[in-house]
Amino acid sequence: MIFLINLLWFIFGGFFAWLGWMLAGALLALTVVGLPWAFAAFRIAPFAAWPFGRTLVDAREVGEERIVGTGIANVLWILFAGLWLAIAHITAGVGLCVTIIGIPFGLAHFKLAMVSWAPLGKRIRDA
Repeated sequence: MIFLINLLWFIFGGFFAWLGWMLAGALLALTVVGLPWAFAAFRIAPFAAWPFGRTLVDAREVGEERIVGTGIANVLWILFAGLWLAIAHITAGVGLCVTIIGIPFGLAHFKLAMVSWAPLGKRIRDA
């Protein structure tokens, strides 16, 4: 069932979410300053394509150490991109939750809104 929902998500929007994160990562990778966000964007892209049955957790929950400056980098992300991405995903999620069929996809947008807010230090884990 999760595969079917992920497939529907990918066909009707997940591909574009994946592509957006990949393009953002590629653009951020063009500068040395943007590399931390580029790596985060490349890490989030597969989650944006196939969000069902997976969750995003803090890197410390999977045994990794937090990189110094992650909090400050996330604040900069929030100011320049995170707020607007989160608003877009929340708006899409609310719009999809209006219909019963759209509720699972709306919830996926809410998960993407959370990671859009502060993507650094996140890892994908199976739910």
